[in-house]
Amino acid sequence: MDALHTAGIRFAEALQSGPPWLEKFWISVTSLADPKSIFTVCFPLAYFLDRKVGVSVLWIGLVSEWLNVVLKWFLFGERPFWWIHESGLTSKELVTLRQFPVSCETGPGSPSGHCMITGAALWPLVTALTALASRHSRSLVVNLTPFGAYTLLQLAVGLSRVFVLAHFPHQVVGGILTGEWGNIRSLHPEPNTHPWARVFWAPSLSLEPPPSSISVPQSACSCCPGAALGWGLQARTPATCTSGFFVATALALLLSSLALHSLVIAAGIDINWSIRLATKWCSDPAWLRLDTRPFASICRDTGSALGLGLAAGFPLHRGERLDPRQRVASAVLALVAIQGLHRLLQPTDATLWYGTSFLKYAAGPWLVASLLPWLVLSLARPRGSPHTE
Repeated sequence: MDALHTAGIRFAEALQSGPPWLEKFWISVTSLADPKSIFTVCFPLAYFLDRKVGVSVLWIGLVSEWLNVVLKWFLFGERPFWWIHESGLTSKELVTLRQFPVSCETGPGSPSGHCMITGAALWPLVTALTALASRHSRSLVVNLTPFGAYTLLQLAVGLSRVFVLAHFPHQVVGGILTGEWGNIRSLHPEPNTHPWARVFWAPSLSLEPPPSSISVPQSACSCCPGAALGWGLQARTPATCTSGFFVATALALLLSSLALHSLVIAAGIDINWSIRLATKWCSDPAWLRLDTRPFASICRDTGSALGLGLAAGFPLHRGERLDPRQRVASAVLALVAIQGLHRLLQPTDATLWYGTSFLKYAAGPWLVASLLPWLVLSLARPRGSPHTE
């Protein structure tokens, strides 16, 4: 592995020796592609494009992030910013590498979460945009533009992670290839017979054909394995499930994570080894963030699953249809509300921080899927008009 790691360091040096303007570009890419953006930006935007697409993006994001955490616990991947010191490479030769505020992630490095989670979660959005493009143009170039942009994004994210010393190249490739396990089958959505289908999928908001039944060449998923995971999970999006299902999912994710954590500790493995090394070798202690720890991801995933349950169990707008202007207004309000929610100060105590993060991510889906559409519809409804059931 040392030879592989050393080759990765050489590649990172080559990237960092590029023109100065590229530094801002790579840092921007790695920041925008943070898995948190799936929950706080992509989900609200996708939801008001099409409700089932939005639920798919969030569902795939939380499941793939949980899988990423489990894989990291068992693969023990090093990160470049500490490996160059722990391996003794810096004492043997001159290493001209710099750290950045986004470098000092505290979890294990393999596989890359940015590539694995973002690649999987964005796939439903790619298929939806492809369907939209095909409705308005027969041009092959136009129809392949969403997939082309998706592929370029994956490439840019992978390079940015190597540039900031968060991952070795093989970890980036591993993050993409992890999606290969996804069971690719033809996608035929279940009939929306459940009473909560009206909450998560209003016909007026659905693209035609429905995104889950879009015919995308299997070769497309084969060459972008992250898409394979997204495609496999998209077929099983629980868009019509009850609140009980999502509450059970949140509990299952949390309890299984705690059980695996206990199992690793019982095996005599120091599960906090990566936190210790990140703290030791990070250039600036202020760059160490709790939201890069594995349990921060678990809180995000379980909170989001519970949030979907809240939206299913406490719908306010009862499936009333939003017109295009109302959907745009709802999307803007959702982005503002969620960004404001996550900018609230977090406690410094780790336990309280995790609890607060859990509550914020639980509130997000309910705001997007229930409260804000109801608010927009209420403001748009003429005074004195009866409530639409």
